[in-house]
Amino acid sequence: MSDYMLWLYANFIRPQMDEILEGDYTVHFQSVWDSLSPDLLPSWDKCEEFLSIHAFLLGLATGAGLAQATQTTSPPAWTQP
Repeated sequence: MSDYMLWLYANFIRPQMDEILEGDYTVHFQSVWDSLSPDLLPSWDKCEEFLSIHAFLLGLATGAGLAQATQTTSPPAWTQP
């Protein structure tokens, strides 16, 4: 993982995640958190960091792909009768 991505996680992605309400998933998150022994909590944090960074990168790639796909001269096939 590049230093930039680790910085981005610590300074942008993680703070955003801390603001998100877990909603219906609160019980599931708490169940996993409670079942971990204290020595595994750093591993949980590293897994969360890895998955969050890759989800962010997937979002960037998807957005770039959608932007490129919408720059066609004809309307998408699914909009035509």
